Amino acid sequence: MILRALNIAFRTAHIATTSVLVGGLVFGVERDRLDLSLGLTIATGLGLVAVEIATRPHWLREGRGLMTMVKLAVLSTVPWASDARLPILVTAITVASVGSHMPARFRYFPFSKPKGD
Repeated sequence: MILRALNIAFRTAHIATTSVLVGGLVFGVERDRLDLSLGLTIATGLGLVAVEIATRPHWLREGRGLMTMVKLAVLSTVPWASDARLPILVTAITVASVGSHMPARFRYFPFSKPKGD
């Protein structure tokens, strides 16, 4: 029950802070004014990953966990391509949306088995 409430809280906050961050980039807000939104987006994203792993440790081996790792890989390019921050964030949002809404047979597909199986 508590993990479900945390999931909802983190997800809601993550969507809100990501919206502020992307909107700020679209409208040319100075980078230092977006630092709080960036920090909160990262923190809420980490919170979501922690809740998913605590709830379902096998989550990382499934399609939805794989899509999250792809999203993080896309986001990790920002330090080397800061001029492309907006397209990178839009790509990450697209990956996240596809990962969240793809058919269940892909979302829950186990791409690897635990050691010992």
